Amino acid sequence: MKEKRQKAILKLIQEEDLEVQEELLERLHAMGFSCTQATISRDIKELHLVKERTKSGTYKYVVSVHRGRNELAQRLQTIFRESVISFDLAQNLIVLKTMPGLANAAAAALDSMEIPNMVGSIAGDDTAVLIMRTNANAEEFCNEIHLMLK
Repeated sequence: MKEKRQKAILKLIQEEDLEVQEELLERLHAMGFSCTQATISRDIKELHLVKERTKSGTYKYVVSVHRGRNELAQRLQTIFRESVISFDLAQNLIVLKTMPGLANAAAAALDSMEIPNMVGSIAGDDTAVLIMRTNANAEEFCNEIHLMLK
């Protein structure tokens, strides 16, 4: 039901300039969906909807331009989290140990995240090396890796 409702929301905001949640709720009720204001609020967040100013000066819901990027980043973090076993620091290098065959996936995930101060990565079967600009950058990113793996 959630998936159908969210598809209906996306269709509605494409067809109409809906400015407030109440309008969205009314349209959904008219379409036969039984939902509450809280449900709509969660859907708006999950669908990454934002308000955009129209030519007439009012606002309408639209899908955020960052939606695709956020979803990709979440998927890449999941790949990283599920493949990395451990990591260690050696000056400006970070060595990742992964499950066999997954080092390339972990390194590719990190490369596509466009991490500041990461020069690049080299990956084998179960080990990847991340090259950071400075020792401090490597240390800082190790802290982020630690949080990502929790």
